[in-house]
Amino acid sequence: MSTIVISNIKATGETASRAVSGVAAAWVNFNGTGTVAIRDSNNVASLTDNGVGVFTISYSNSMANSNYSGSSGVTTSSAFSQGSFRFGGDSRGITYSTTSLKLVSVNSNSTVDLDCDYCSASIHGDLA
Repeated sequence: MSTIVISNIKATGETASRAVSGVAAAWVNFNGTGTVAIRDSNNVASLTDNGVGVFTISYSNSMANSNYSGSSGVTTSSAFSQGSFRFGGDSRGITYSTTSLKLVSVNSNSTVDLDCDYCSASIHGDLA
């Protein structure tokens, strides 16, 4: 396989280019209720359901180090009207890893864990 080295990228039909370093290293959209399942993803090998509201995303290709950035969001139709993800260094010892990231979905107004109907996460950083 050949490697193409570039500093900027622009998809067909786009008017603006962006720095390659700004493109997500990994992202995932998944169903976090019932039978947990990935809807769509990039650089995600698997998703593990670790209990109510707790998920582990495993990367297909490892990150270069554990100092990457992540953002996430959840929506739910449960009794809680909104939720949010906590990840990296919470009280359960959840930390960023070069091979995976554990996320905890919680009610935005409390510390109660909850499963989420629509969960997503985006990871930005260097790949190994």
